[in-house]
Amino acid sequence: MHLGLGNFFRAHQAWYTEHAGDADAWGYAAFAGRGADLAGRLHAQDGLYALLQRGPRRDSAAIIASVSEVHPGTDHAGWLARVASPRVAAITVTVTEAGWCRGPDGGLDVSRPDVAADLTRLREDSSAPVTTAPGRLVAGLAARRAAGGGPLALVPCDNVAGNGALAGRVVADAARLVDPALAEWIGRSLSVVTTVVDRITPRAGRAEIEAAARATGRRDEAPVVTEPFSEWVLAGEFPAGRPRWEDAGAVFVDDVTGYEHRKLWLLNAAHSLLAYAGSLLGYRSVAGAIGDDRCRGWVQDWWATAAPHLDQAPGEIAPYQDALVERFANPRMHDELARIAEDGSQKLPIRVLPVLRAERAAGRLPVAATRIVAAWLCHLRGLGGAVRDVRADELVPLAAGPLAGAARKVLDALDPDIGADTAVVTAVAEQCRELAGTQK
Repeated sequence: MHLGLGNFFRAHQAWYTEHAGDADAWGYAAFAGRGADLAGRLHAQDGLYALLQRGPRRDSAAIIASVSEVHPGTDHAGWLARVASPRVAAITVTVTEAGWCRGPDGGLDVSRPDVAADLTRLREDSSAPVTTAPGRLVAGLAARRAAGGGPLALVPCDNVAGNGALAGRVVADAARLVDPALAEWIGRSLSVVTTVVDRITPRAGRAEIEAAARATGRRDEAPVVTEPFSEWVLAGEFPAGRPRWEDAGAVFVDDVTGYEHRKLWLLNAAHSLLAYAGSLLGYRSVAGAIGDDRCRGWVQDWWATAAPHLDQAPGEIAPYQDALVERFANPRMHDELARIAEDGSQKLPIRVLPVLRAERAAGRLPVAATRIVAAWLCHLRGLGGAVRDVRADELVPLAAGPLAGAARKVLDALDPDIGADTAVVTAVAEQCRELAGTQK
């Protein structure tokens, strides 16, 4: 099963399942988050869609058939029935960082009205309709327990450090608040797998629909565009089995931490830098921004700061960085900076702040790290693009007004220890002023 039907899932987990050596034995029941539009379009196509792999010079196209069922987010009865079924061996999830509904301490944020409402409903009736990802998972697991469905794996696939521990804690918190006995059963029956995922997947528009029709000879209202590169690293147990994803290139390890840090600090942090600073310079895509000497220099500065904190040897890191530049510069991907800029409050703490803290602990003021934070502050101040962030209502007002005070308030909201670091606050304010002067 999958929760969070969208482009990335269809370019990644569904693609790996399509190319598993035992693909004929497996299929996905895919459920949307809350919307129904995409689910409706895919349902009308029997779950089939075209995947366009967009190389620097040409596309390759294939029809993906691993999605056996497509359900709208409102199909709660279908969700309960599928999770309860012994035929279901694993649930992969892509709901973004924000979708896990975490509080400041990393656990379930019970102060959120939607979370509180779900918990109240589930205490009264474990089959009651709910809306949040934690609520839906707990409701489904309650149905599986009641049906004697047996153990299964939960496989979070969001770009979050330690996504297995994150998902396990949030689900455990929700279950404990609903029914302690259910929480005990989940503790015995649910294996939470930690993953690292990577595949740049921009939004598909009318041009991609037309390209898919030309490439496949079929009308497709839900094609996916992605790059040739893909990575999936997994650590954890699958008590009810799984597809042979390794046949498609997935890597199974005991600990994903090294892969995780490399991706978050090199690829994702560079993406955030390009999203905020590149937008200030008037660019709309990753390829456009990385083609600017200033942006590329800022990315290289960041990599020079972050790379020494990785576990891999320099001989392994340099080829990875070269490959990133090539991927970023692909002129045919049209990966929008506005998409990458979304939810910076959730992304910067895992992409940038670990390196910033390590540098400060070593007595250094890393201008390459503070530059990314400064570019994000410019973004919150209305420069370079519209703010779409789960904490926008809180952060945008803090970012307004005199720059020195705004920098301190925003950094304090992001991380109190960093907000109390006068040298960092001063650097961020100064760099924000400099970056604002480059805006086009």
